[in-house]
Amino acid sequence: MVCLPSRWYSKDNSGYNNSKMSLSPFKPENIMLMPNLADPRTNALADQVCTYLTKTGVAVKTFHYDFENPGIVPDLNGIDLLIVIGGDGSLLRAGLFCAPLGIPLLGIRSGRLGFLVELNDSELEQKLEKLLKADYRLETRMMLKADLFSDDSLKHSWDVINEAVICRGNDVHPIEVRVDLNEGYLNSYIADGVIVSTATGSTGYALAAGGPILPPELRNMLILPIAPHLSLDRAVVLAEGAQVNLHPTIKHDVVISIDGMDPVLLAQGDRVHIQANRHSLHMVRFGEPNYFYRNLAAVMQRNPILETEKHD
Repeated sequence: MVCLPSRWYSKDNSGYNNSKMSLSPFKPENIMLMPNLADPRTNALADQVCTYLTKTGVAVKTFHYDFENPGIVPDLNGIDLLIVIGGDGSLLRAGLFCAPLGIPLLGIRSGRLGFLVELNDSELEQKLEKLLKADYRLETRMMLKADLFSDDSLKHSWDVINEAVICRGNDVHPIEVRVDLNEGYLNSYIADGVIVSTATGSTGYALAAGGPILPPELRNMLILPIAPHLSLDRAVVLAEGAQVNLHPTIKHDVVISIDGMDPVLLAQGDRVHIQANRHSLHMVRFGEPNYFYRNLAAVMQRNPILETEKHD
């Protein structure tokens, strides 16, 4: 792993310092529950949470969201907390709704084990009681902004919580991606792809590709090649102020995917620009600040597929 010092980066970061602003814990009064429509186990959990919160006088709305086939976006006007019931993937999708509005996010697990979802069904009422007493922490996580340019014309923009991945498409051939930083050329990779990840994403695809695990509070960007061939095979960690440009050479199908969502086909002359997002994701946490390290070994040693099958 290579860490590049902050002196590499310019001071002009398009307002990224605004993303360091944090919220203080508060008693939520208007909560939206967002169970994953594709998982029938979320319905009973949503009913249980709704019943408890309603009895305490909290205003509750329920929006059954199809995370696998997104369509209608929930109306979060007046909502001060979003509770997602599902797995880490559901939490990522919901985070894209609430982060731009500054709405905190709480996850209740119904799926496989993961690093993001906070609660399980055995501790719901105990932790919901603490929630309504504002007895929790708000953990602020850095996000990225990825812009796709075609011959310097902006084609698409994405908010990124986990990672942006440029990789091969249908053709089973390595691709070439040139990576430039603010000051110029960094490296050219011949690989299955290149991952640009946040600290949150370091426990996702980047971890599976052999990357380092970064503590969630770090505001760093991670560049990691996927199965590199005769290329730099080390992860590179950049400071928050970094701005990265990725230039794929198109000889075969090359795609970009954001946070595991449907891939977008790239064309010759396309460029992906990535930098720190002015928005941050605020997550409700009940554990001690060192929870990440205490849970790390437990999550890494348990097979999430087998864990899911136990509950089926």
